[in-house]
Amino acid sequence: MGGAIQTSSDADNRSIDDIMEDVGRDAVSASRILANANTAAKNTALKAAAVALRAGCKHLLAENKIDMDGGREKGLTSALMDRLELTAARIEAMAKGLEDIAALDDPVGATMASWDRPNGLNIERVRTPLGVIGVIYESRPNVTADAGALCLKAGNACILRGGSESFHSSSAILNCLHKGLVEAGLPASCIQMVHTTDRAAVGKMLTMTDYIDVIVPRGGQSLTERVMRESRVPTFQHLVGLCHTYIHAAADPEKARRIALNAKMRRVGICGAMETLLVDRAVATQVLPPILSDLLAAGCEVRGDESVQALNSKVVAADKSDWATEYLDAIVSVKVADDIDDAINHINTYGSEHTDAIVTEDQEAAEAFMNSLSSAIVMHNASTQYADGGEFGMGAEIGIATGKMHARGPVGVEQLTTFKYKVRSDGAIRP
Repeated sequence: MGGAIQTSSDADNRSIDDIMEDVGRDAVSASRILANANTAAKNTALKAAAVALRAGCKHLLAENKIDMDGGREKGLTSALMDRLELTAARIEAMAKGLEDIAALDDPVGATMASWDRPNGLNIERVRTPLGVIGVIYESRPNVTADAGALCLKAGNACILRGGSESFHSSSAILNCLHKGLVEAGLPASCIQMVHTTDRAAVGKMLTMTDYIDVIVPRGGQSLTERVMRESRVPTFQHLVGLCHTYIHAAADPEKARRIALNAKMRRVGICGAMETLLVDRAVATQVLPPILSDLLAAGCEVRGDESVQALNSKVVAADKSDWATEYLDAIVSVKVADDIDDAINHINTYGSEHTDAIVTEDQEAAEAFMNSLSSAIVMHNASTQYADGGEFGMGAEIGIATGKMHARGPVGVEQLTTFKYKVRSDGAIRP
Protein backbone atom coordinates (compact mmCIF):
# COMPACT_ATOMS: atom_id res chain seq x y z
CA MET A 1 0.00 0.00 0.00
CA GLY A 2 3.02 2.26 0.31
CA GLY A 3 3.08 5.24 2.60
CA ALA A 4 0.16 7.20 1.14
CA ILE A 5 -2.70 7.92 3.50
CA GLN A 6 -5.92 6.29 2.37
CA THR A 7 -9.33 6.40 4.00
CA SER A 8 -12.60 4.66 3.47
CA SER A 9 -13.86 7.83 1.75
CA ASP A 10 -11.34 7.61 -1.12
CA ALA A 11 -12.48 8.22 -4.68
CA ASP A 12 -12.92 4.51 -5.40
CA ASN A 13 -15.40 4.33 -2.49
CA ARG A 14 -14.19 0.88 -1.52
CA SER A 15 -15.68 -0.64 1.59
CA ILE A 16 -13.64 -1.39 4.69
CA ASP A 17 -14.02 -5.09 3.87
CA ASP A 18 -12.52 -4.59 0.40
CA ILE A 19 -9.65 -2.48 1.73
CA MET A 20 -8.82 -4.98 4.44
CA GLU A 21 -9.08 -7.96 2.07
CA ASP A 22 -6.47 -6.31 -0.16
CA VAL A 23 -4.24 -5.63 2.85
CA GLY A 24 -4.60 -9.24 3.96
CA ARG A 25 -3.75 -10.71 0.56
CA ASP A 26 -0.71 -8.46 0.23
CA ALA A 27 0.44 -9.43 3.72
CA VAL A 28 0.19 -13.17 2.99
CA SER A 29 2.16 -12.74 -0.23
CA ALA A 30 4.81 -10.73 1.59
CA SER A 31 5.02 -13.27 4.41
CA ARG A 32 5.94 -16.00 1.94
CA ILE A 33 8.78 -13.89 0.62
CA LEU A 34 9.94 -12.95 4.12
CA ALA A 35 9.93 -16.55 5.30
CA ASN A 36 12.78 -17.20 2.86
CA ALA A 37 14.54 -13.82 3.15
CA ASN A 38 18.10 -14.08 4.36
CA THR A 39 19.36 -12.36 7.47
CA ALA A 40 21.42 -9.84 5.52
CA ALA A 41 18.39 -8.53 3.64
CA LYS A 42 16.34 -8.12 6.82
CA ASN A 43 19.19 -6.36 8.59
CA THR A 44 19.77 -4.06 5.62
CA ALA A 45 16.12 -3.03 5.75
CA LEU A 46 16.30 -2.30 9.48
CA LYS A 47 19.51 -0.29 9.27
CA ALA A 48 18.30 1.70 6.28
CA ALA A 49 15.04 2.46 8.09
CA ALA A 50 17.08 3.75 11.05
CA VAL A 51 18.94 6.08 8.71
CA ALA A 52 15.63 7.28 7.27
CA LEU A 53 14.23 7.99 10.75
CA ARG A 54 17.22 10.14 11.65
CA ALA A 55 17.19 11.95 8.31
CA GLY A 56 13.45 12.58 8.59
CA CYS A 57 13.50 13.85 12.18
CA LYS A 58 12.17 17.32 11.34
CA HIS A 59 9.35 15.91 9.25
CA LEU A 60 8.46 13.39 11.94
CA LEU A 61 8.28 16.14 14.55
CA ALA A 62 6.09 18.25 12.26
CA GLU A 63 3.68 15.35 11.69
CA ASN A 64 3.68 14.62 15.41
CA LYS A 65 2.76 18.24 16.13
CA ILE A 66 -0.42 17.73 14.10
CA ASP A 67 -1.27 14.73 16.28
CA MET A 68 -0.35 16.57 19.49
CA ASP A 69 -2.55 19.53 18.54
CA GLY A 70 -5.38 17.13 17.82
CA GLY A 71 -4.82 15.38 21.14
CA ARG A 72 -5.10 18.66 23.03
CA GLU A 73 -8.33 19.44 21.18
CA LYS A 74 -9.69 16.03 22.19
CA GLY A 75 -8.71 16.63 25.80
CA LEU A 76 -6.35 13.65 26.10
CA THR A 77 -4.91 13.11 29.57
CA SER A 78 -1.33 14.11 30.32
CA ALA A 79 -0.35 10.43 30.37
CA LEU A 80 -1.82 9.85 26.90
CA MET A 81 -0.19 13.02 25.60
CA ASP A 82 3.14 11.75 26.91
CA ARG A 83 2.62 8.48 25.06
CA LEU A 84 1.76 10.37 21.89
CA GLU A 85 4.64 12.84 21.92
CA LEU A 86 7.73 12.42 19.77
CA THR A 87 10.94 14.26 20.57
CA ALA A 88 14.33 14.20 18.88
CA ALA A 89 15.51 11.91 21.67
CA ARG A 90 12.59 9.51 21.20
CA ILE A 91 13.15 9.40 17.44
CA GLU A 92 16.82 8.62 18.07
CA ALA A 93 15.72 5.88 20.49
CA MET A 94 13.48 4.40 17.76
CA ALA A 95 16.36 4.43 15.28
CA LYS A 96 18.71 2.86 17.82
CA GLY A 97 16.05 0.24 18.54
CA LEU A 98 15.99 -0.75 14.87
CA GLU A 99 19.76 -1.11 14.88
CA ASP A 100 19.62 -3.16 18.08
CA ILE A 101 17.10 -5.51 16.48
CA ALA A 102 19.32 -5.83 13.42
CA ALA A 103 22.18 -6.86 15.73
CA LEU A 104 20.15 -9.69 17.27
CA ASP A 105 20.61 -13.27 16.13
CA ASP A 106 18.10 -14.22 13.47
CA PRO A 107 15.67 -16.69 15.09
CA VAL A 108 14.35 -18.04 11.80
CA GLY A 109 15.85 -21.40 10.97
CA ALA A 110 17.55 -21.77 14.35
CA THR A 111 17.62 -25.34 15.63
CA MET A 112 15.96 -25.53 19.03
CA ALA A 113 16.72 -29.23 19.55
CA SER A 114 17.80 -32.26 17.56
CA TRP A 115 17.99 -35.98 18.22
CA ASP A 116 18.36 -39.35 16.52
CA ARG A 117 15.87 -42.17 16.93
CA PRO A 118 16.53 -45.94 16.86
CA ASN A 119 14.08 -46.13 13.93
CA GLY A 120 16.57 -44.28 11.72
CA LEU A 121 15.02 -40.82 11.93
CA ASN A 122 16.97 -37.66 12.60
CA ILE A 123 14.63 -35.03 14.03
CA GLU A 124 15.16 -31.30 14.37
CA ARG A 125 12.86 -28.74 15.97
CA VAL A 126 13.44 -25.51 14.00
CA ARG A 127 12.12 -21.97 14.50
CA THR A 128 9.84 -20.63 11.76
CA PRO A 129 7.86 -17.39 11.37
CA LEU A 130 4.28 -17.19 12.57
CA GLY A 131 3.21 -15.71 9.22
CA VAL A 132 1.13 -12.52 9.40
CA ILE A 133 0.80 -10.58 12.63
CA GLY A 134 -1.88 -7.97 13.24
CA VAL A 135 -1.01 -5.29 15.78
CA ILE A 136 -3.76 -3.05 17.15
CA TYR A 137 -2.56 -0.15 19.26
CA GLU A 138 -3.52 3.32 20.38
CA SER A 139 -1.58 6.51 20.91
CA ARG A 140 2.07 5.43 20.93
CA PRO A 141 3.60 6.05 17.49
CA ASN A 142 6.87 4.31 18.46
CA VAL A 143 4.92 1.02 18.37
CA THR A 144 4.88 1.42 14.56
CA ALA A 145 8.67 1.17 14.45
CA ASP A 146 9.04 -1.44 17.20
CA ALA A 147 6.33 -3.78 15.94
CA GLY A 148 7.28 -3.45 12.29
CA ALA A 149 10.95 -4.11 13.00
CA LEU A 150 10.39 -7.08 15.31
CA CYS A 151 7.98 -8.74 12.91
CA LEU A 152 10.42 -8.20 10.04
CA LYS A 153 13.39 -9.70 11.90
CA ALA A 154 11.29 -12.74 12.84
CA GLY A 155 10.25 -13.21 9.19
CA ASN A 156 6.64 -12.11 9.62
CA ALA A 157 4.58 -9.68 7.59
CA CYS A 158 2.55 -7.34 9.77
CA ILE A 159 -0.60 -5.28 9.56
CA LEU A 160 -0.53 -2.28 11.90
CA ARG A 161 -3.65 -0.52 13.05
CA GLY A 162 -2.67 2.46 15.20
CA GLY A 163 -5.02 4.82 16.94
CA SER A 164 -6.43 7.88 15.21
CA GLU A 165 -4.55 10.08 17.71
CA SER A 166 -1.18 9.03 16.25
CA PHE A 167 -2.28 8.74 12.61
CA HIS A 168 0.12 11.31 11.12
CA SER A 169 3.09 10.31 13.26
CA SER A 170 2.67 6.61 12.53
CA SER A 171 2.27 7.23 8.80
CA ALA A 172 5.54 9.18 8.74
CA ILE A 173 7.34 6.41 10.63
CA LEU A 174 5.90 3.82 8.22
CA ASN A 175 7.38 5.74 5.29
CA CYS A 176 10.82 5.37 6.88
CA LEU A 177 10.31 1.63 7.32
CA HIS A 178 9.25 1.33 3.69
CA LYS A 179 12.40 3.13 2.56
CA GLY A 180 14.40 0.50 4.37
CA LEU A 181 12.45 -2.36 2.81
CA VAL A 182 12.85 -0.95 -0.69
CA GLU A 183 16.60 -0.52 -0.20
CA ALA A 184 16.83 -4.17 0.86
CA GLY A 185 14.84 -5.37 -2.15
CA LEU A 186 11.90 -6.50 -0.02
CA PRO A 187 8.26 -5.60 -0.74
CA ALA A 188 6.83 -2.61 1.12
CA SER A 189 3.82 -4.79 1.93
CA CYS A 190 5.95 -6.62 4.50
CA ILE A 191 4.87 -3.81 6.85
CA GLN A 192 1.46 -2.30 6.18
CA MET A 193 -0.62 0.18 8.11
CA VAL A 194 -4.39 0.35 7.94
CA HIS A 195 -4.73 3.79 6.42
CA THR A 196 -8.13 4.62 7.79
CA THR A 197 -9.30 5.85 11.15
CA ASP A 198 -12.64 4.04 10.72
CA ARG A 199 -13.05 1.76 13.74
CA ALA A 200 -14.76 -0.80 11.55
CA ALA A 201 -11.26 -1.77 10.39
CA VAL A 202 -10.51 -3.14 13.86
CA GLY A 203 -13.61 -5.32 13.79
CA LYS A 204 -12.65 -6.62 10.35
CA MET A 205 -9.10 -7.45 11.47
CA LEU A 206 -10.46 -9.56 14.30
CA THR A 207 -12.24 -11.84 11.81
CA MET A 208 -9.47 -12.19 9.19
CA THR A 209 -8.61 -15.81 9.97
CA ASP A 210 -7.66 -16.48 6.34
CA TYR A 211 -4.94 -13.83 6.45
CA ILE A 212 -3.81 -13.09 10.02
CA ASP A 213 -2.15 -15.71 12.23
CA VAL A 214 -2.08 -13.80 15.52
CA ILE A 215 -3.39 -10.48 16.87
CA VAL A 216 -1.38 -8.40 19.33
CA PRO A 217 -3.47 -5.79 21.18
CA ARG A 218 -1.38 -3.01 22.64
CA GLY A 219 -3.46 -0.35 24.32
CA GLY A 220 -5.86 0.42 27.11
CA GLN A 221 -8.17 -1.97 28.90
CA SER A 222 -11.20 -1.26 26.70
CA LEU A 223 -9.27 -2.04 23.52
CA THR A 224 -7.76 -5.21 24.92
CA GLU A 225 -11.09 -6.40 26.31
CA ARG A 226 -12.71 -5.89 22.93
CA VAL A 227 -9.97 -7.82 21.14
CA MET A 228 -10.13 -10.70 23.60
CA ARG A 229 -13.94 -10.75 23.41
CA GLU A 230 -14.40 -10.47 19.65
CA SER A 231 -11.30 -11.89 17.99
CA ARG A 232 -11.57 -15.09 16.00
CA VAL A 233 -7.81 -14.87 15.49
CA PRO A 234 -5.50 -16.14 18.29
CA THR A 235 -4.25 -13.26 20.48
CA PHE A 236 -1.33 -12.48 22.77
CA GLN A 237 -3.10 -11.49 25.96
CA HIS A 238 -2.30 -8.37 27.93
CA LEU A 239 -5.30 -6.86 29.68
CA VAL A 240 -3.82 -4.37 32.16
CA GLY A 241 -0.50 -3.62 33.84
CA LEU A 242 -1.47 -3.50 37.48
CA CYS A 243 2.09 -3.62 38.80
CA HIS A 244 3.11 -3.83 42.47
CA THR A 245 6.23 -3.08 44.47
CA TYR A 246 6.54 -4.68 47.90
CA ILE A 247 9.00 -3.24 50.41
CA HIS A 248 9.96 -6.14 52.65
CA ALA A 249 11.00 -5.87 56.31
CA ALA A 250 14.63 -6.45 55.29
CA ALA A 251 14.68 -3.76 52.59
CA ASP A 252 17.46 -1.19 52.34
CA PRO A 253 15.53 2.06 53.07
CA GLU A 254 17.41 4.24 50.57
CA LYS A 255 17.20 1.60 47.87
CA ALA A 256 13.47 1.25 48.52
CA ARG A 257 13.04 5.02 48.33
CA ARG A 258 14.77 5.31 44.95
CA ILE A 259 12.96 2.33 43.47
CA ALA A 260 9.49 3.40 44.63
CA LEU A 261 9.78 6.90 43.17
CA ASN A 262 11.18 5.66 39.85
CA ALA A 263 8.68 2.79 39.55
CA LYS A 264 5.77 5.23 39.77
CA MET A 265 6.97 8.54 38.38
CA ARG A 266 9.56 7.90 35.65
CA ARG A 267 6.73 7.51 33.13
CA VAL A 268 3.28 7.13 34.65
CA GLY A 269 1.50 6.13 31.44
CA ILE A 270 3.35 2.93 30.59
CA CYS A 271 2.15 -0.56 31.47
CA GLY A 272 5.19 -1.19 33.67
CA ALA A 273 4.47 1.75 35.96
CA MET A 274 3.85 0.79 39.59
CA GLU A 275 0.23 1.26 40.56
CA THR A 276 0.27 -0.14 44.11
CA LEU A 277 3.01 0.11 46.73
CA LEU A 278 2.95 -2.42 49.57
CA VAL A 279 5.10 -1.87 52.67
CA ASP A 280 5.77 -4.37 55.45
CA ARG A 281 4.19 -3.30 58.72
CA ALA A 282 7.42 -3.96 60.62
CA VAL A 283 9.20 -1.09 58.83
CA ALA A 284 6.32 1.09 57.59
CA THR A 285 6.79 3.94 60.08
CA GLN A 286 10.50 4.18 59.27
CA VAL A 287 10.51 3.53 55.50
CA LEU A 288 7.25 5.09 54.28
CA PRO A 289 7.41 8.78 55.36
CA PRO A 290 10.27 9.81 53.01
CA ILE A 291 8.73 7.78 50.16
CA LEU A 292 5.39 9.51 50.63
CA SER A 293 7.12 12.89 50.70
CA ASP A 294 8.99 12.08 47.47
CA LEU A 295 5.84 10.99 45.66
CA LEU A 296 3.80 13.97 46.81
CA ALA A 297 6.61 16.40 45.93
CA ALA A 298 6.74 14.89 42.44
CA GLY A 299 3.05 15.69 41.96
CA CYS A 300 1.70 12.22 42.61
CA GLU A 301 -1.64 11.75 44.36
CA VAL A 302 -1.28 9.13 47.08
CA ARG A 303 -4.25 7.02 48.14
CA GLY A 304 -3.61 4.96 51.24
CA ASP A 305 -5.15 2.78 53.92
CA GLU A 306 -5.55 4.05 57.48
CA SER A 307 -1.99 3.19 58.46
CA VAL A 308 -0.61 5.14 55.51
CA GLN A 309 -2.91 8.11 56.09
CA ALA A 310 -1.61 8.35 59.67
CA LEU A 311 1.89 9.00 58.32
CA ASN A 312 1.06 11.99 56.10
CA SER A 313 -1.97 14.30 56.18
CA LYS A 314 -1.87 14.72 52.38
CA VAL A 315 -2.63 11.05 51.75
CA VAL A 316 -6.16 10.50 50.43
CA ALA A 317 -8.23 7.61 51.74
CA ALA A 318 -8.12 4.58 49.46
CA ASP A 319 -11.10 2.32 48.90
CA LYS A 320 -11.23 -1.25 47.64
CA SER A 321 -11.48 -0.18 44.01
CA ASP A 322 -8.05 1.45 44.21
CA TRP A 323 -6.35 -1.90 44.70
CA ALA A 324 -7.79 -3.05 41.37
CA THR A 325 -7.11 0.11 39.35
CA GLU A 326 -4.47 0.68 36.67
CA TYR A 327 -4.24 4.47 36.89
CA LEU A 328 -1.76 5.18 34.07
CA ASP A 329 -1.50 8.56 35.76
CA ALA A 330 0.28 10.29 38.63
CA ILE A 331 -1.76 8.39 41.22
CA VAL A 332 -0.61 5.52 43.41
CA SER A 333 -2.32 3.36 46.02
CA VAL A 334 -0.30 2.47 49.12
CA LYS A 335 -1.07 -0.27 51.62
CA VAL A 336 0.65 -1.64 54.71
CA ALA A 337 0.99 -5.43 54.53
CA ASP A 338 1.21 -7.52 57.68
CA ASP A 339 4.06 -9.61 56.27
CA ILE A 340 5.34 -11.15 53.04
CA ASP A 341 2.48 -13.68 52.92
CA ASP A 342 -0.04 -10.86 53.20
CA ALA A 343 1.71 -8.98 50.38
CA ILE A 344 1.74 -12.06 48.14
CA ASN A 345 -1.94 -12.69 48.86
CA HIS A 346 -2.79 -9.07 47.99
CA ILE A 347 -0.94 -9.27 44.67
CA ASN A 348 -2.50 -12.61 43.78
CA THR A 349 -5.93 -11.16 44.58
CA TYR A 350 -5.67 -7.83 42.73
CA GLY A 351 -2.73 -8.13 40.33
CA SER A 352 -2.85 -8.62 36.57
CA GLU A 353 0.12 -11.02 36.31
CA HIS A 354 2.17 -8.38 34.51
CA THR A 355 5.13 -7.20 36.64
CA ASP A 356 5.63 -7.29 40.40
CA ALA A 357 8.72 -6.48 42.46
CA ILE A 358 10.13 -7.02 45.94
CA VAL A 359 12.70 -4.79 47.61
CA THR A 360 14.71 -6.72 50.21
CA GLU A 361 18.22 -7.71 51.24
CA ASP A 362 16.92 -11.11 52.31
CA GLN A 363 17.66 -13.48 49.42
CA GLU A 364 15.44 -16.23 50.80
CA ALA A 365 12.48 -13.84 51.05
CA ALA A 366 13.14 -12.61 47.51
CA GLU A 367 13.07 -16.14 46.11
CA ALA A 368 9.92 -17.00 48.06
CA PHE A 369 8.20 -13.89 46.68
CA MET A 370 9.24 -14.55 43.07
CA ASN A 371 8.34 -18.24 43.24
CA SER A 372 4.91 -17.56 44.77
CA LEU A 373 3.63 -15.23 42.05
CA SER A 374 2.44 -16.26 38.60
CA SER A 375 3.25 -12.86 37.09
CA ALA A 376 4.96 -12.83 33.70
CA ILE A 377 7.79 -10.74 35.21
CA VAL A 378 8.95 -10.83 38.83
CA MET A 379 11.74 -8.56 40.03
CA HIS A 380 14.07 -8.24 43.00
CA ASN A 381 15.47 -4.82 43.94
CA ALA A 382 14.53 -3.24 40.61
CA SER A 383 12.01 -0.72 39.35
CA THR A 384 9.02 -2.19 37.54
CA GLN A 385 9.73 0.36 34.79
CA TYR A 386 12.35 -2.12 33.55
CA ALA A 387 9.49 -4.29 32.22
CA ASP A 388 10.53 -3.55 28.67
CA GLY A 389 11.91 -5.66 25.84
CA GLY A 390 14.66 -3.17 25.08
CA GLU A 391 15.85 -3.31 28.68
CA PHE A 392 15.75 -7.12 28.50
CA GLY A 393 18.18 -7.06 25.57
CA MET A 394 15.51 -7.85 22.97
CA GLY A 395 16.06 -4.63 21.01
CA ALA A 396 12.41 -3.70 21.49
CA GLU A 397 9.12 -5.41 22.19
CA ILE A 398 5.80 -5.75 20.43
CA GLY A 399 4.13 -5.77 23.85
CA ILE A 400 4.02 -7.58 27.18
CA ALA A 401 2.11 -10.87 27.14
CA THR A 402 0.43 -11.95 30.37
CA GLY A 403 -1.32 -15.03 29.03
CA LYS A 404 0.14 -18.46 29.68
CA MET A 405 0.18 -19.81 26.12
CA HIS A 406 3.10 -19.38 23.70
CA ALA A 407 4.56 -16.05 24.88
CA ARG A 408 4.94 -14.40 28.29
CA GLY A 409 6.54 -11.13 29.31
CA PRO A 410 8.23 -8.95 26.67
CA VAL A 411 7.39 -10.27 23.21
CA GLY A 412 10.53 -10.09 21.08
CA VAL A 413 11.76 -11.81 17.94
CA GLU A 414 11.89 -15.32 19.40
CA GLN A 415 8.34 -15.02 20.74
CA LEU A 416 7.20 -14.05 17.23
CA THR A 417 8.20 -17.44 15.89
CA THR A 418 6.76 -20.92 16.14
CA PHE A 419 8.51 -24.13 15.13
CA LYS A 420 8.35 -27.05 12.79
CA TYR A 421 9.95 -30.49 12.86
CA LYS A 422 12.40 -31.41 10.13
CA VAL A 423 12.70 -35.18 9.87
CA ARG A 424 15.44 -36.87 7.81
CA SER A 425 16.33 -40.50 7.19
CA ASP A 426 17.99 -42.80 4.69
CA GLY A 427 14.90 -44.57 3.39
CA ALA A 428 13.30 -45.54 6.68
CA ILE A 429 9.89 -47.23 6.45
CA ARG A 430 7.64 -48.01 9.40
CA PRO A 431 7.01 -51.71 10.03
